Amino acid sequence: MTARFNAIGLVVSDMAASVTFYRRIGFAFPEGADTQPHAEAELPGGIRLLLDTEESVRSFHPGWQPTAGGGRHSLALLCDAPEEVDALYEELTGAGCHGELKPWNADWGQRYAVVNDPDGNGVDLFAPLTSQSQ
Repeated sequence: MTARFNAIGLVVSDMAASVTFYRRIGFAFPEGADTQPHAEAELPGGIRLLLDTEESVRSFHPGWQPTAGGGRHSLALLCDAPEEVDALYEELTGAGCHGELKPWNADWGQRYAVVNDPDGNGVDLFAPLTSQSQ
């Protein structure tokens, strides 16, 4: 038997805010997911993003308590072009999301930025730099 990576799970404090945030960056949550205690979006390749409210987690794990603060998880999203990193960063921060790191050209050859989801988890946006962008 071999275990296979299948899902990324995040515990969220506000399901509606989290579903709205992740929909903005392309995750296809079903209608009504923002009102449920558990929501799933399938990603390319069959991986899933799972969101659970704190109450939902407590229902199957009595005594569970959230860790203090956010930022213990990070998702990384590959964009098609450096300009897409900038545009998505501006869209998200314009909608009120916290911008952790403004877009910049990283030494390792990528346009890179970081925004935080509603619970403070980092979402990295990146794209390979083209010779014109460097």
